[in-house]
Amino acid sequence: MKCSPILHNVKARTSIVFTAALLLFSLLKITPASAQEGKDLYAVCAACHTIGGGKLIGPDLKGVNERHEEAWLIKFIQNSQEMIEAGDEKSVALFEAYNKIPMPPNDLSDDQVRVLLKYIEDYQQTDLADETTATHIASNVQAEDSHAIKKSARSEKDRTRNYLSLVLIAIAIIVMVVLDIFFTHMIKWRVLQIGIILLCVFFIGGIVVMEAQGLGRSQFYSPDQPIAFSHKVHAGQNKIDCRYCHTSVEQSKHAGIPSVQLCMNCHNVVKKGTITGTKEIEKIYEAYNKGKAIEWIKVHNVPDHVYFNHAQHVNVGKLDCNECHGPVETMDRIVQVEDLSMGWCIECHRTKEVPFTSNKFYESYKELHEEINAGKRSKVTVSDIGGNDCQKCHY
Repeated sequence: MKCSPILHNVKARTSIVFTAALLLFSLLKITPASAQEGKDLYAVCAACHTIGGGKLIGPDLKGVNERHEEAWLIKFIQNSQEMIEAGDEKSVALFEAYNKIPMPPNDLSDDQVRVLLKYIEDYQQTDLADETTATHIASNVQAEDSHAIKKSARSEKDRTRNYLSLVLIAIAIIVMVVLDIFFTHMIKWRVLQIGIILLCVFFIGGIVVMEAQGLGRSQFYSPDQPIAFSHKVHAGQNKIDCRYCHTSVEQSKHAGIPSVQLCMNCHNVVKKGTITGTKEIEKIYEAYNKGKAIEWIKVHNVPDHVYFNHAQHVNVGKLDCNECHGPVETMDRIVQVEDLSMGWCIECHRTKEVPFTSNKFYESYKELHEEINAGKRSKVTVSDIGGNDCQKCHY
C-alpha cells in the first residue's frame, strides 16, 4: 500500500523537524562545555599572548586562524621547538621575530587544539569584561586568604610569646617559694610550698613537651629571597601555570626551581615589574650575564629521614599544589601555610581517595576490587593501600 503525497510530505517534514531539533539540542548541550574548555586552555596561553590586546611576550592571537592553516597551527601549538629544529620556515621566522623565546610544548590532542582555536576565533570583548570581573572577585577572595594566613602567623607568634611569659612567671614563683623555704618563712606549711613547686615544674614540663613536638617544623616560615619574586603577580594575575616554572613536579621527587634561562624566556621582553620596577628584574639579568644560578632559599622543608615524592602526589595522586602549599597565587612573598607534620600527612592519607578503578597499577589489589564490586566499599583511600606504613615515608 502506497502513502498518499500529503502523508509522505508530512512524514518528511516531521523527520526534518525532528533531525533539526536533535542537532539544535546537541549544539546547545555541547557548545557551552566546549567554550569553557577553550577558555580553560587559553588560560595557560594568556601568560604570553593576548587576543586583540597587542603583542605581549608572543604575538597577538587575534586572527591567527586566518593567518595560518589549521594543520600547521595544531603542530606548532603542540611542539613549536620540534618544528623549528626541523627547519619549518614559518616557525623559524616567528621564533626569530619574537626574540627567540621558546614556547613550551603543550600536551594537547588535535581536538583540544581545535577547541582552543575555536575559542580564539569566537573571542569577544565581552569575554574580556567577564574575565576582568572574575579576576576582580578572585582578587578579593585571594586578599581574604592572604589576610587569614598573616593572621594565623601573628597568632602563632603571640602563642609562643605567651608561653614564654608563662614559663618565666612559673620560674619566678619557684624561685620565690625556694627563697621562702630557706629565708623568709612566710608560708608555714611545707606541703603547700612543695605542692606549688611541683605544680610549676609540671606546667613548665608540659610546655616544653608541647614545644618539643614542633621542633623541625617551620609553619609560617617566610625567608628573605635573593629576588623579590611575587607568586601573586606570576601565578595570580598572569595565571602562569605552576608547571611552567617547576618543570619536574610531575616526573621527579623534587618540584624543581626555575633556572635563570627559564626566567629569561619572559624577562628578555618584560623588563619592568608592576611592583618593584626594574630593580629586581635587573638581578635576573646580572645572574644571566655572569652565568650564575640564583640562590633561592627553600621554604617548604621536611626532616632528612622523611621521603616525599612530588611526582607520586601530583602525577599519580592528582593533588593540586594549593592542597599542600596553600593559596600561593595570593602571596607576594611565599610562606609555609601548613606545618607539614606527620599527623597532618597521616590525616590526609586517611581521607584522600585514590583513583583506584582508573589506574591499572591498582589491578593487583584484588580483595579491594571485590569489596567494591560487592558494594562493601565505596572508595579506597591512601591508607587502604599501605600509605600509612612506616617504611613508605621513612628510610
